[in-house]
Amino acid sequence: MLRTRLFAQLITLGLLLALAACNRNSKPPRIGEPAPDFTVQDSDRKVTLSELHGQVVVLNFWATWCPPCVEEVPSLVRMQEQLKDKGVIVLGVSLDEDENAYRKFLKDYNVNFLTVRDVNQKSNALYGTFKFPETYIIDRNGAMRRKFIGEVNWTQPEIVDYLSKL
Repeated sequence: MLRTRLFAQLITLGLLLALAACNRNSKPPRIGEPAPDFTVQDSDRKVTLSELHGQVVVLNFWATWCPPCVEEVPSLVRMQEQLKDKGVIVLGVSLDEDENAYRKFLKDYNVNFLTVRDVNQKSNALYGTFKFPETYIIDRNGAMRRKFIGEVNWTQPEIVDYLSKL
């Protein structure tokens, strides 16, 4: 089991290094530019991204049917709890069509961050996101600073430190 875990960690590290190398000579599109604004309304709430200006926004596109998203959510919950007093807010945009599955997931995983369900998938399309999870870091002035593709452990000290300093 230890060998399997080590092997998985080595594979993950290799993939991360390969992905980092892809962006070595250029930055991802829209980094440093204003984040595209959107409004999503579901049966519970209406959320407009620009109304969160003044906070660091961790914009996470996810779904209950996405295994990496399910794995990632507990670390988002912990990070939100840890950084909420520092002006960091997680905005989860679920792409679930099944409202019951969405609600059950929020309850089962004790989701403590702001989340809204975008059945029409207009917000993620605006960002060009079609594989999940995908997360954007938006600074207090509304500019996009980072993009994360795939599952992230949001409680890693490097990430917590980065978000705390924005």
